Amino acid sequence: MGVRRTARELALQAIYQHDITGDPPPKLAQDLHRRHHGEVDAEALSFAAALVRAVLDHRDELDRLIEAAAENWRMERMAVIDRSILRLGSAQLLHLRGEVPPRVAIDEAIELAKRYGDDGSGRFVNGVLDRIYRESNP
Repeated sequence: MGVRRTARELALQAIYQHDITGDPPPKLAQDLHRRHHGEVDAEALSFAAALVRAVLDHRDELDRLIEAAAENWRMERMAVIDRSILRLGSAQLLHLRGEVPPRVAIDEAIELAKRYGDDGSGRFVNGVLDRIYRESNP
């Protein structure tokens, strides 16, 4: 698995953890490094930390955009894993544009949704992120 894909999976774990436990960012970073130090490339850990920071620093904005793009779905009604993947994908689309091409951000989020979500997660994530991308790039 590539460095960036590994980083996205690690970031997803931390974002999911934050959503479930409410752990503060320093604890998330500490847990990420403690669990994976030595077994995961330092570049992957660094990129994962940047992804988590982008999500947590802009969470309110991301949630508003996700909720607007996911017609008839409130954030609290979404599956936690889908919500976490959408936050991760939209953070890359909006706040890491220079580092992650939009199509890559969307495709990687779809792959995470297929792997960790239910049968409809891939389509749901694709639709929401595609709409966010289109509306943020008129």
